[in-house]
Amino acid sequence: MLGNHHITVVMPGLNVASTLERTVRAIPQGIVDEILFVDDGSTDDSVDVALSLGCAVVSHSRNLGYGAAQKTGYREALAAGADAVVMVHPDFQYKPELVPAMAAMVVFGENDLVLGSRVLLRGAVAGGMPRWKWAVNRGLTHLENALMNGALSEYHTGYRAFSRRALEVLPLADNRNDYVFDNETIAQALWMKLRIGEISCPARYFEGMQTITLLPGITYGLGCLDTAGRYFLHRMGLPARMLDPNGRTLEAWTEGARVTR
Repeated sequence: MLGNHHITVVMPGLNVASTLERTVRAIPQGIVDEILFVDDGSTDDSVDVALSLGCAVVSHSRNLGYGAAQKTGYREALAAGADAVVMVHPDFQYKPELVPAMAAMVVFGENDLVLGSRVLLRGAVAGGMPRWKWAVNRGLTHLENALMNGALSEYHTGYRAFSRRALEVLPLADNRNDYVFDNETIAQALWMKLRIGEISCPARYFEGMQTITLLPGITYGLGCLDTAGRYFLHRMGLPARMLDPNGRTLEAWTEGARVTR
């Protein structure tokens, strides 16, 4: 807990039993009130590992997708009274040690969305990011900044923290259920003029970690281009449902899930 602020970590995961414990134990103690593992239809021992570590668990009966797991996790975090929510990948790619700093940027720095950027200190390739991914990341980011009138160092990090206000007002329920969910969320935050901060997060790639492969990567890249294109057309007067401030918020996300606390 930071001051009187309730901090929740949400971990959306699929078959992450081999890395989950290492990730949870790396989160500094005394800061987080609850760690919520969202099991997106795992077939390994992910749920048992999470429960043994004291995590709350939400389970999808089948694999719904990375974005869907985030929707469920954020909805449950809000219901539990979270003031700030930090989303941590349970595959140990991003440094869990940064959770307190990211949460503090929300509750004390008045940011609505904080992104853990792998490129602020120009160390992504040295940290193991494949050069083709680095090139695509940089190209898409420059294009998205141009089309969405942004000034971010990276649009494609999976490490982020949200204020309660952001999760309550962003129309997240109708966003895609795959990896493009992350990109649509940033677009919505930019359009609604939420306060977005960035913090440097060293890249960490290692054998056995979960990472998006070529074909899903192509789908993701095309989805990001679609998001930026819709944003640009919205700026030009052609409405995009994604950016409708009256769109469906997480209260409308009704996908059934079994909750264990």
